[in-house]
Amino acid sequence: MRHAPATAETTAAVCRRLALPHSTAAVPLARALIRSLLGDSDTPADRDTAELLTAELVANAVEHTSGDEPIELVVELRSTGCQVEVHDPDPVPPGGLSAPEREPDPWQEHGRGLFLIRTLSAACGHRRTAQGKAVWFTLPTAPAATPVVPSVPSPRTPPTGS
Repeated sequence: MRHAPATAETTAAVCRRLALPHSTAAVPLARALIRSLLGDSDTPADRDTAELLTAELVANAVEHTSGDEPIELVVELRSTGCQVEVHDPDPVPPGGLSAPEREPDPWQEHGRGLFLIRTLSAACGHRRTAQGKAVWFTLPTAPAATPVVPSVPSPRTPPTGS
């Protein structure tokens, strides 16, 4: 488990909580919330990566926990990036989040979510909560886009006459 250090800079500037249904309908709702929050904020975290990893966490919570209790999505937008947590009622830690249990099989449909979270996030982990557990990841601010300057051909000098 990789930890995000707690400093004054990582204090949440904006925190949103959303109860999601314990069904596959939770995944597009979570993606829409992330897209909206990151699109409407000055937090320059990578929106595409945040959407992908959030969808993976929510899908895992829906698939690997039982019952009808809602799961909770918590998004913190910080000056240094963002942290996303998914809370579910099962206290059992997710296998393979801290270290791979095995490499993902390229021929299988499932089994890449935690690999993506470990690989693409700056930090990730889980912790017990009073109601079960929270699984989280952080993303740093995305690098500023470098403006593309079109290349201008160098002026040609006319041939000198003979």
